[in-house]
Amino acid sequence: MSNAAPTIEQPPPRDGSPLLDVEHVRVLFPVKSGTLIDRKVGAVHAVDDVSLQLREGETLGIVGESGCGKTTLIRTIARLIDATSGAIHFRGQDITKAGRRELQPVRREVQMVFQDPQASLNPRKRVGQILTTPLRLRKIPRDRLESESRQLLTRVGLHPEHLNRYPHEFSGGQRQRIGVARALALDPRLILLDEPVSALDVSIQAQVINLLDELQDALQLSYIFVAHDLSVVRHVSDRIAVMYLGKLMEISPAEALYTKPIHPYTSALLAAIPIPDPHENRSRTRPLVSGEPPNPIHPPSGCRFHTRCPRATEVCRTVEPQLTEYSGGHLAACHHPQHVSAQEIERATRSPASPLTAGDQAPAG
Repeated sequence: MSNAAPTIEQPPPRDGSPLLDVEHVRVLFPVKSGTLIDRKVGAVHAVDDVSLQLREGETLGIVGESGCGKTTLIRTIARLIDATSGAIHFRGQDITKAGRRELQPVRREVQMVFQDPQASLNPRKRVGQILTTPLRLRKIPRDRLESESRQLLTRVGLHPEHLNRYPHEFSGGQRQRIGVARALALDPRLILLDEPVSALDVSIQAQVINLLDELQDALQLSYIFVAHDLSVVRHVSDRIAVMYLGKLMEISPAEALYTKPIHPYTSALLAAIPIPDPHENRSRTRPLVSGEPPNPIHPPSGCRFHTRCPRATEVCRTVEPQLTEYSGGHLAACHHPQHVSAQEIERATRSPASPLTAGDQAPAG
């Protein structure tokens, strides 16, 4: 008789309900001091009151500077890190505080591809061993393990004979393909991609991105794609969320973000994208954003970006902006939005995803 814990079948999402619903999630890492007795002296505000949704078959890109909290957010969604507060719902089930047994079926449907393919693969195991472990968790019969592993390698563009090699025998792009194959082994519905191409050459980046696009169409996958390169995110995302110092600054359909950025921070990120033509790159006007991000242990009051924003006023320093929804599902948290008319500001509404600590002031333009 098997002693394996029973799994709970996940119900399909109701019509119109999101696959993933993140509600006001906060992740604080305590800062302690002392030699004999540790005492808490503060906390790093890694993710601070973030709300977002993901639909079936959608790709949500998350961008921002290093340290903005994007990797911490997806690790919290995967339950590799516990949320300090807030709620995470997957297929309508609250998994925020779910135990190991309750998470078993969720682990199968939510997989992760890590940034460093070499560090994420066990160097002591052959590729065949790396892939058969998740297949065993799917209860695949032993006589089918090798054939299933070969099919996985073929699906990600590798040769079946690679099963007997070790990870160090592959290039960086090939190792990342193995990481994708391992994630696919459990037949997931959502894959969390933590900067999956940032460690690869530009030509290899394109190959991996095309592979992910093909897999999404073939297997009806949903992605959350974390990156700091906005030129990469543009080609893979349906919507893009911009984070800064643990907060959401803007959420928008992908093309709208590039053609009509509302938040000054988004404009600064877009201006940092290099243009291939050196003459055009030197002649363009860039938004003036100076300084470094503030200390996440003591984040500034009001808008987190006001210490570096050229449009900041007194209200930005004292009142946290609400996440305002403009036409076309474009959301931005800014007291002085840009590239929107007075009529658009007048028709805008407060989004339910606004931080709980946000003020009631409407954008002033």
